[in-house]
Amino acid sequence: MGLVKTNIKLSNPRFPEMNAIEVVSLVDTGALHLCITETQCIQLKLETAEKRPVTLADGSTQIIPYVGPIKVDWKGRISYTGAMVLGNQCLLGAIPMEDMDVLVHPALQIVIANPLHPNIPASVAY
Repeated sequence: MGLVKTNIKLSNPRFPEMNAIEVVSLVDTGALHLCITETQCIQLKLETAEKRPVTLADGSTQIIPYVGPIKVDWKGRISYTGAMVLGNQCLLGAIPMEDMDVLVHPALQIVIANPLHPNIPASVAY
């Protein structure tokens, strides 16, 4: 499977009067978190909650800002989460994807609403 990208809207729920920003995000089901760029963090006026150690794909560790809250909107499906400020492109990981109940369609290489819940995101609570 190749690279999958999708458009998402990001906003700061602490400033509802501010416009959301629309970004093209790389979709990575192997990553957990939402990652945003420093520019996106500044645009959204997000506050650093803490600094976290993060292990990168190459095995190295960096201490990076964890910011939030941030609202993620994919076609009306919404997640409220925190974000790692890391890299030069937005990355949508598994936690916000699960919260929005979206999947990657491998053959089409696109993000889709979960076919089991096409109209309203659903969750499982054990």
